[in-house]
Amino acid sequence: MRAKVGDWLIIEGRKVDDRRRQGQILEVQHADGSPPYRVRWVEDGHESVVFPGPEARIEPHPVPPSIRVDDD
Repeated sequence: MRAKVGDWLIIEGRKVDDRRRQGQILEVQHADGSPPYRVRWVEDGHESVVFPGPEARIEPHPVPPSIRVDDD
């Protein structure tokens, strides 16, 4: 997995009730674009350092985040 600042990290849920998470990559810690990444999550603005797993993918900038509407 390779990314650059501004790309989107998309993490698909692995179970039926898991939500899709999307965050914008703020920092890439290795020159070759490999993880870990510092990410700001769309859902709450929280920032975290992420080592993405197999359920993750990178979408190039400027793909906008999707908007999730919950059925409550």
